[in-house]
Amino acid sequence: MAQATAPSSRFISGFGVQVLAGMVGGLALGLLARRLGVEDGQAGHALAETLHQVGSIFIQLLRVLVPPLVFTAIVASIANLRELQNAARLVWKTLLWFAITALIAVAIGITLGVVLQPGAHAALDAATAAAPRTNGSWLDFLTGLAPSNILGLNASTKVGEAGASTSLSFNVLQILVIALAAGIAALRVGPAGEGFLAFNASALAVVRKVLSWVIRLTPIGTVGLLGNAVAQYGWTTLGQLGAFTGAIYLGLALVLFVVYPILLTAHGLNPLKFFANAWPAIQLAFVSRSSIGTLPVTETVTEGGLGVPRAYAAFAVPLGATTKMDGCAAIYPALSAIFIAQFYHLPLGLTDYALIVAVSVLGSAATAGLTGATVMLTLTLSTLGLPLEGAGLLLAIDPILDMGRTAVNVAGQALVPTLVAKQEGILDQAAYDAAAGVAPEGAVTQS
Repeated sequence: MAQATAPSSRFISGFGVQVLAGMVGGLALGLLARRLGVEDGQAGHALAETLHQVGSIFIQLLRVLVPPLVFTAIVASIANLRELQNAARLVWKTLLWFAITALIAVAIGITLGVVLQPGAHAALDAATAAAPRTNGSWLDFLTGLAPSNILGLNASTKVGEAGASTSLSFNVLQILVIALAAGIAALRVGPAGEGFLAFNASALAVVRKVLSWVIRLTPIGTVGLLGNAVAQYGWTTLGQLGAFTGAIYLGLALVLFVVYPILLTAHGLNPLKFFANAWPAIQLAFVSRSSIGTLPVTETVTEGGLGVPRAYAAFAVPLGATTKMDGCAAIYPALSAIFIAQFYHLPLGLTDYALIVAVSVLGSAATAGLTGATVMLTLTLSTLGLPLEGAGLLLAIDPILDMGRTAVNVAGQALVPTLVAKQEGILDQAAYDAAAGVAPEGAVTQS
């Protein structure tokens, strides 16, 4: 795969330092705002609100690029996949590795829940539990697959004291389905579809250029995102659920820093090279708490830094962003379900643990039409017959847990295409081994 000429590695090193400086600056400003007080009328309120706005605007800029990026990239990948002899094998191997890594992650979550028993060490009042408003259902997969409109948009209306407000959001899974249908149709109509494919390729180039501009803002966005997280949540809310939080982060660390390196080593890939190349997406996922918001960066590092062919990465990464969630859909619901069972003194048998495994491996697809780890948790609880109110016990610390969960999600979304590309002999090993990171322009640096 031809690589674009990138700025010098010295510049990229400087960009990496800028992102690190953004994290340090965000941490410092967040702590300052929290110390001054973030409530309305307190000295730190304006600072906290500024951090919130900076982070929100950055994520909004990334998210607005997701629909055109996913659509144009998927259509282009369909056109390019016709040149690959192993396209069908790439698809089923991707799904297989999604399942394998999810199985490993849920096994770790169950083991930690049984051994550490976080539910037995929670100083919580059961009366404060309340069932969440959004619940997962096995029918969500079918409803999520069927596009509600040609743009893949969803509208929701909230009624409050100030009146009714309607907001629009996009469903990446539906956009993916629409793009697949459009790409295949363009190929089937023959010469009549060439103009559409040419226009799509041009649009994709434009979207990628705009994306490169937004990625340059990552250091500033990091200041706002991390600063806001520290200012709003701090660490005081962890007291009553310290054992549970520790178990979650231990499980996430085992998957990210033990399981993934073992899989990479088994495929003849240097784990340090992987983290050096994928780190921009992982760290952005941590501070943004959004796999969808991080999707443009994840796709950029997977193609440019890890050497996965664009035709394959453009399909696998968006699919992973909706269905590949080792943090939210495997470790978290497994540990949370065990925690809730222990908290309510409800015994779990082998059949229950088998159901947890089944839900974690298949449930991420079943809830692809919805978002959030709470959806996966409620699906797990309802399948096991555990009280949904238990999910309400964990909502107070969910933002803190979500940072680690999303980082693992995104790491897995970059890992699987890399493993499959290596197995199929289509990985650009030179780009992978360069490990110089990815430029804001999205190109691979060459030392």
